[in-house]
Amino acid sequence: MSDSNATNFTNPSTFILLGIPGLETAHIWISIPFCAIYAIAILGNFTILFIVKMEQSLHEPMYYFLCMLAVTDLVVSTSTLPKTLSIFWFNSREIDFSACLTQMYFIQCFSVMASGIIVAMAFDRYVAICHPLRHSTILTNPVVATIGLAVVLRGCMVVLPTPFLARRWPYCRTNIIPHSYCDGMAVVKLACADTHVSSYYGLSVTFLVMGLDVFFITVSYTQILRAIFSLPTKDTRLKTFRTCSSHLCVFLAFSVPALFSILSHRFGQNVPLHFHVLMANIYLLVPPMLNPIIYGLGTKHIRDTLLQLFT
Repeated sequence: MSDSNATNFTNPSTFILLGIPGLETAHIWISIPFCAIYAIAILGNFTILFIVKMEQSLHEPMYYFLCMLAVTDLVVSTSTLPKTLSIFWFNSREIDFSACLTQMYFIQCFSVMASGIIVAMAFDRYVAICHPLRHSTILTNPVVATIGLAVVLRGCMVVLPTPFLARRWPYCRTNIIPHSYCDGMAVVKLACADTHVSSYYGLSVTFLVMGLDVFFITVSYTQILRAIFSLPTKDTRLKTFRTCSSHLCVFLAFSVPALFSILSHRFGQNVPLHFHVLMANIYLLVPPMLNPIIYGLGTKHIRDTLLQLFT
């Protein structure tokens, strides 16, 4: 398949990924922190899964949700980074058309799932702090399983139209994607047809999903903070706040880069392309690395279990 912009085709067999346009000479150097981030994310999330599986005292709703988050982090990072590193190291830029759409679907689907899991974790903290005596009766194992299933179905269903819409567009301009992975909007922009349906649907899903999730998380933590400040002693307030601080850090680490990347892609016409691509990679790679670190250092039970394993 020709790389020329003048290529005429309607159903490309492959796309060409450029990596980070404008920084091609620095690809090897950029791959070093990317590879380190990926290694930490893989090691950290597998460690979380292993600890929760082995330690019976961690078989609670909070840690079940944490395991779900670890799985989504592993899928999101593994969906993107191996191909990105193959571009940086081996100049392997081609990606099959179906593989590109599959990658696009997995990234968006599991990102939506991760957002839903963070909402579930906020709800768990709300029940544990505001209704501690009813926590075990409200969040039973069947309820946790139902919440997990709802999160998975929501992620799968709301993103499902995206690859089907992308598949039906004719691609007659070029098959070159100025990105390191198959980003949804980057693929749609290659189509030589009216793609407003895809653009509006993607934007609606983004703001509807993130808007609802941010709303529920804000309500949960507002109630949590009210409960914390009504506690009798300063030490109790501080201890309870520390329990929730890790959840807030995870939410901010996920939502801030994601929102910046989405808004800059759609409205930041003056943002340099290489900066946007770097931010899009950071949005997908940094949260999977930070989540196990935040929970490993911020959750006493996991920290103590990890120390026991090593000592």
